[in-house]
Formats: sequence, C-alpha cells, structure tokens
Amino acid sequence: MRLLDTLRRLPKPVTAARLATETEVSPRQLYRDIATLRAGGVLIDGTAGYGYTLTEDPTLPPQSFSRLEIEALMLAVAGLGDLGDAALTTAGRDALARIVATLPDRQARQAAHVTIRSWRPPEPRAAVTIDLDQLRQACWDEVSVRISYRDAKERRTDREILPLGMSYSPRTLMLVAWCQLRAGYRTFEVPRIEALERGAVSFRPRRVQLLRDYVTLRTAEWKRQEQRARAAS
Repeated sequence: MRLLDTLRRLPKPVTAARLATETEVSPRQLYRDIATLRAGGVLIDGTAGYGYTLTEDPTLPPQSFSRLEIEALMLAVAGLGDLGDAALTTAGRDALARIVATLPDRQARQAAHVTIRSWRPPEPRAAVTIDLDQLRQACWDEVSVRISYRDAKERRTDREILPLGMSYSPRTLMLVAWCQLRAGYRTFEVPRIEALERGAVSFRPRRVQLLRDYVTLRTAEWKRQEQRARAAS
C-alpha cells in the first residue's frame, strides 16, 4: 500500500531509487514488490533504469470529473501553499494525487495541464511556533487546551480554552474558542500562542452547537454594525 501511495503521489515516471527511498526498502525488495503488484492486476508501466508509472489502480474506484471541476480542485490545492501550513499543504497534494490516480487517462492529462493558475504577491505571515497538529487534534477530539497567550499589547495570560475551529486569513491564522477564564467566546491569533498543551476538559458533543451559537452571535453583531453605518450615512 505504501508503494501504491508513492506511485500515486510522485511525478511520473518515478525512478526505482526514489521509490525505494520513499518506501524505505532495498531496490531488490522494490522490484519484488512491483512484480507482486503487477501479478495482482495493478498496471505499472516502466522498467528499471527508466522509471515507473501507475496507469491503472484496481484498489481505487473509478471517478469522473468535468474539466472545470478538475480546474477547481487543482486551483484549490495549489492555494494551500499560501497559508504557510506545510502539513496541510502536503495533505492536500497527497489527497489530490489519489484523486487524479483514479481518473480516466484523458482527464488525468487535463489535470496535468490545467489552464487556470493562481498567483498572489508574497505577503508576510506571522510564524506559528506551536504544534498545529496538536491543536487540530484537540479540535477534532473536542477537548480543551491550555495556552500561554500574548496579546497585541504584549500582555501575557495563561488560560484554558475549548478550541472550536481555525480560520485562515491572508496574513494570519485565527482560532475561535470558548475561553474558560473569561466565560465567553474569544478569537486568538495562533502566532501569538506561545505555549500549548492538551487539557482534560471534554466538550463533546457541544462543539457544533457552540459554533452555531458563535455564528449567530457574530451575525447579529455584523447586522447591528451595518445598521449603525447606514444610520450614520
């Protein structure tokens, strides 16, 4: 399965040396694994010294997308690199490689030669120093985290929060949470979190309802701001 995954992800053709390195086996073992996959019905084109291409993978169901849908997928994944989150970017590219591996040959060629590209001038982004995977896991597990946070006025506080979700903006990463210390919703700039550790307070299954209440609260605030702006004009 690791060999199949590597053949899906890497640019074609993939050399035997690269495949052996990626799957952490010897070249001799790699050739045996390729022979085993071929015997099992996997169509792998190529030879030693040239490289290998996975042309048909029976472990994945066939999929079909329109040309515009393919363009949209490629554009969305390409944009992940602008977020500055290496783990998320890699996950997106790996997922896209698996999708492309299930496409018919004509559509796979379209994915390799998309006509829409995204480019934006580099913008400075504040560096994140905590473990984002740990924060993401806490969101999914619906468990609290304890953080040390330094606000825009350089005031440092230690608090326990219920992490509800993260939001990427062009310049920073925001975390929406319920703050146990303040007993209310708070939005934190993730780069300003100096330390993070998993807490012991479970809020399952309250996360969805907490998020809905937050959206309702913020929507009401935005409407009041719009009404004041219209009244002032």
